[in-house]
Amino acid sequence: MAKGGFNRGGMNRNQMMAQARKMQEQLLAAQEKAALTLHTASAGGGAVKVTVSGDLRLTDLKIDPEVLDPEDVEMLQDMIIAATNDALESAEKAASQAMSSVTGGLNIPGLF
Repeated sequence: MAKGGFNRGGMNRNQMMAQARKMQEQLLAAQEKAALTLHTASAGGGAVKVTVSGDLRLTDLKIDPEVLDPEDVEMLQDMIIAATNDALESAEKAASQAMSSVTGGLNIPGLF
């Protein structure tokens, strides 16, 4: 064994730890950036618009008053669900892409 630590492929343990710390810092920065990103989706031809943040929080909901029909509440509910799911999917994809760019495509459990 070489003096001063492990030598695996030319990289010693200190270099590996430094790389791991750097990746961790990059992951945290990417997560913070993703949380600040907003994703908007609509349903019903724009009658319902939903905005979520990158940390998957609903931040805005707009409903066109013309679609408010007391006789058809179910349609409005369906549009809200559809728009929300689309916005959440967009946020999740963006977060996954941001993490992938930092990890080089490695699937690290618990990130996103």
